[in-house]
Amino acid sequence: FRSQWYWSYEYSDLTDCEMDAYMFPSPYRLQDCDHRLLLPVQSPIRVLVSSADVLHSWTVPTMGIKADAVPGRLNQLSFYSDRAGVFFGQCSEICGSNHSFMPIVAEVVPTVQYLACLQ
Repeated sequence: FRSQWYWSYEYSDLTDCEMDAYMFPSPYRLQDCDHRLLLPVQSPIRVLVSSADVLHSWTVPTMGIKADAVPGRLNQLSFYSDRAGVFFGQCSEICGSNHSFMPIVAEVVPTVQYLACLQ
Protein backbone atom coordinates (compact mmCIF):
# COMPACT_ATOMS: atom_id res chain seq x y z
CA PHE A 1 0.00 0.00 0.00
CA ARG A 2 1.09 3.56 -0.38
CA SER A 3 0.27 7.00 0.94
CA GLN A 4 1.72 10.38 0.16
CA TRP A 5 4.78 10.32 0.65
CA TYR A 6 5.75 6.87 1.86
CA TRP A 7 5.11 3.18 1.21
CA SER A 8 3.36 0.87 3.68
CA TYR A 9 4.11 -2.85 3.67
CA GLU A 10 2.10 -5.68 5.19
CA TYR A 11 3.46 -9.24 5.27
CA SER A 12 0.80 -11.94 5.26
CA ASP A 13 3.24 -14.88 5.36
CA LEU A 14 3.43 -16.61 8.73
CA THR A 15 2.92 -13.38 10.65
CA ASP A 16 1.06 -10.10 10.74
CA CYS A 17 3.86 -7.63 10.22
CA GLU A 18 3.27 -4.05 9.08
CA MET A 19 5.70 -1.19 8.51
CA ASP A 20 5.93 2.20 6.85
CA ALA A 21 8.98 3.01 4.72
CA TYR A 22 10.04 6.66 4.64
CA MET A 23 12.96 8.15 2.76
CA PHE A 24 16.10 8.06 4.89
CA PRO A 25 19.18 10.30 4.47
CA SER A 26 21.99 8.16 3.11
CA PRO A 27 24.85 8.23 0.61
CA TYR A 28 22.49 6.68 -1.98
CA ARG A 29 21.03 10.11 -2.91
CA LEU A 30 17.29 9.95 -2.20
CA GLN A 31 17.14 6.20 -2.79
CA ASP A 32 17.21 4.69 0.69
CA CYS A 33 14.43 4.28 3.24
CA ASP A 34 14.21 3.51 6.94
CA HIS A 35 12.49 0.13 6.44
CA ARG A 36 13.48 -2.09 3.53
CA LEU A 37 11.11 -4.60 1.98
CA LEU A 38 12.57 -7.99 2.86
CA LEU A 39 12.03 -10.80 0.32
CA PRO A 40 13.19 -14.43 0.16
CA VAL A 41 15.48 -15.48 -2.69
CA GLN A 42 14.42 -18.26 -5.07
CA SER A 43 10.79 -18.14 -3.97
CA PRO A 44 7.71 -17.01 -5.87
CA ILE A 45 6.67 -13.55 -4.65
CA ARG A 46 3.20 -12.03 -4.92
CA VAL A 47 2.76 -8.32 -4.22
CA LEU A 48 -0.63 -6.61 -3.90
CA VAL A 49 -0.57 -2.87 -4.59
CA SER A 50 -3.14 -0.18 -3.81
CA SER A 51 -3.28 3.50 -2.88
CA ALA A 52 -5.03 5.51 -0.21
CA ASP A 53 -4.98 8.85 -2.03
CA VAL A 54 -3.67 9.39 -5.59
CA LEU A 55 -2.13 7.33 -8.41
CA HIS A 56 1.32 5.94 -7.65
CA SER A 57 3.45 3.31 -9.36
CA TRP A 58 5.51 0.79 -7.34
CA THR A 59 8.56 0.22 -9.53
CA VAL A 60 11.87 -1.60 -9.05
CA PRO A 61 13.54 -1.41 -12.50
CA THR A 62 16.51 -3.68 -11.75
CA MET A 63 14.08 -6.47 -10.88
CA GLY A 64 11.88 -5.72 -13.90
CA ILE A 65 8.74 -5.10 -11.83
CA LYS A 66 6.16 -2.32 -11.87
CA ALA A 67 2.58 -2.08 -10.63
CA ASP A 68 0.23 0.89 -10.56
CA ALA A 69 -1.22 1.81 -7.17
CA VAL A 70 -4.75 3.04 -7.85
CA PRO A 71 -7.13 4.31 -5.14
CA GLY A 72 -9.96 1.82 -4.60
CA ARG A 73 -8.33 -0.89 -6.71
CA LEU A 74 -6.09 -3.81 -5.79
CA ASN A 75 -3.44 -4.69 -8.38
CA GLN A 76 -1.09 -7.64 -8.12
CA LEU A 77 2.20 -8.70 -9.59
CA SER A 78 4.16 -11.90 -9.29
CA PHE A 79 7.87 -12.35 -9.70
CA TYR A 80 10.79 -14.55 -8.75
CA SER A 81 14.25 -13.36 -7.74
CA ASP A 82 16.99 -15.86 -8.46
CA ARG A 83 19.70 -13.83 -6.73
CA ALA A 84 20.11 -12.09 -3.41
CA GLY A 85 20.93 -8.41 -3.18
CA VAL A 86 19.60 -4.92 -2.59
CA PHE A 87 17.41 -3.46 -5.34
CA PHE A 88 16.37 0.19 -5.54
CA GLY A 89 13.22 1.67 -7.03
CA GLN A 90 10.81 4.54 -6.56
CA CYS A 91 7.37 5.81 -7.38
CA SER A 92 7.27 6.22 -11.15
CA GLU A 93 3.94 8.04 -11.40
CA ILE A 94 4.00 11.80 -10.89
CA CYS A 95 1.83 11.96 -7.78
CA GLY A 96 2.49 15.41 -6.35
CA SER A 97 5.16 17.72 -5.01
CA ASN A 98 7.11 15.04 -3.10
CA HIS A 99 6.85 12.37 -5.78
CA SER A 100 10.63 12.04 -6.00
CA PHE A 101 10.87 11.31 -2.26
CA MET A 102 9.19 7.88 -2.30
CA PRO A 103 12.06 5.39 -2.64
CA ILE A 104 11.63 1.62 -2.63
CA VAL A 105 14.37 -0.67 -1.35
CA ALA A 106 13.85 -4.41 -1.77
CA GLU A 107 16.39 -6.58 0.02
CA VAL A 108 16.40 -10.16 -1.24
CA VAL A 109 17.95 -12.55 1.29
CA PRO A 110 18.32 -16.33 1.79
CA THR A 111 15.08 -17.96 2.94
CA VAL A 112 16.53 -18.86 6.37
CA GLN A 113 17.40 -15.21 7.01
CA TYR A 114 13.98 -14.09 5.74
CA LEU A 115 12.16 -16.44 8.12
CA ALA A 116 14.36 -15.39 11.06
CA CYS A 117 13.59 -11.72 10.45
CA LEU A 118 9.83 -12.32 10.36
CA GLN A 119 9.84 -13.82 13.85
